[in-house]
Amino acid sequence: MKLHGLFRLSCLAAAIGLITGCNVGPKYVRPNVTAPPAFWGADDAAVASDVKNSFGDEQWAAVYREPELQELIRKALANNYDVRIAAQRILEQQAQLRITRSQEFPSVTVGGTGIGASLPTSLGTQLPDPLVEGSLNVSAAWTPDFWGLYRRQTEAARAQLLAQVWAQRAVRLTLVQQVATAYLEIRALDAQLEITRETLSARQDSVALTRKLESGGSVPLSDVRQAEQLLYTATSEIPQLEEQIQQQENAIALLLGEDPGPISHHDPNALAPPPQDLPTGLPSQLIERRPDIQQAEATLIAANAQIGVARAQFFPNLSISASGGVGGDSLSSIFSTSGKTIYGIGTLTQPLFEGGKLRGQLQLSQQTKEEMVLNYQKTIAGAFRDVSNALIALNKERAYREQQEKLVAAARDATRLARIRYEGGSTGYLEVLTTDSNFFAAELNLVNAQQGEALALVQLYSALGGGWQS
Repeated sequence: MKLHGLFRLSCLAAAIGLITGCNVGPKYVRPNVTAPPAFWGADDAAVASDVKNSFGDEQWAAVYREPELQELIRKALANNYDVRIAAQRILEQQAQLRITRSQEFPSVTVGGTGIGASLPTSLGTQLPDPLVEGSLNVSAAWTPDFWGLYRRQTEAARAQLLAQVWAQRAVRLTLVQQVATAYLEIRALDAQLEITRETLSARQDSVALTRKLESGGSVPLSDVRQAEQLLYTATSEIPQLEEQIQQQENAIALLLGEDPGPISHHDPNALAPPPQDLPTGLPSQLIERRPDIQQAEATLIAANAQIGVARAQFFPNLSISASGGVGGDSLSSIFSTSGKTIYGIGTLTQPLFEGGKLRGQLQLSQQTKEEMVLNYQKTIAGAFRDVSNALIALNKERAYREQQEKLVAAARDATRLARIRYEGGSTGYLEVLTTDSNFFAAELNLVNAQQGEALALVQLYSALGGGWQS
């Protein structure tokens, strides 16, 4: 058999493999998931959905318009360690896919040997001088994928690569949510610190007034002590708020992939009320948009392909190897056709008994797929819950903030009237103490309400699958 006949035989075997080859195992079919017609919102009523678009389709720069926050998000997406780790995992899975797919193709190796020596004539041998021997050979090996074993493995590897891509997008979504949340929290602390300092200034004036009145005999010393009580309540709040602000700056710096240090946070509109009647889109669209759902489905596709891998183990396995080469005992004869060698080997193996190993592998792959189906359905159900909770929070936080604004207005006026009556001698300082404490607490709670409403918008945007888009 000539050398080119070996390649023709390999091509014939490849053609047979392409013609007769098949993929055992089930084809992937997306599980049926019944999506509600609309997201469930607040007040036990379904929130109307806009079929044409969704708030979740917006890019994060169109949602978070504060320049400071946009700059923080850009830095985080570029430098955050989790995002970089997720990107590295994609590269790793790409390499793994190449390794897995390589099993579908023949392997070809080339090699040669050469020996040369110059022997002294004193040995009295009849060997030629110099002694030269050498050979050159080409070998090929291939296992035709009749049953789709390697193709199924490649299919699983591709699905795992897709799962890593969606996992990276999920990391991006979570990171945008974390940065926005941390920024709103630090702006709320800034607002509370500003309120506390303004309150401190007013209470310092109140202490000065009561001391003046007490020195003139108009009020008892207890009024001075009560005024000081209000003053020190405010002064004790300031270091605690400053501590939380600096720790929050460190938390944001970590999200940015930076060392601990100060972060710019001065935008006055960060806690402004979010827009109303935001479009949510249909629940069925959420399945295609949420990265965690897409990642769960890609993992399910990989598990489904592994069933085919397990089934293919039951069938015969054919391995073909061939080798051809030339050789000789001198440089002039190495490439002579008289020194050629060609051989081929075909091996066919069929599993007969492995103690239940193959059946166990098949059952394991089938049960793993069923687990991934449940995980996929659970992820979708959790996504519907997240959107519903976000809608409820957005509506209720808005109502809470509106009522808290009324409470602050009433507490402010009550404090003003109490001070007027006290300065006029119509009431004791206890009333001033009570109304001033209530007013201070109401102002801080209003900031919490504004923060809660702003965070509800962040929660809704993330629940709808927004934030990973470039």
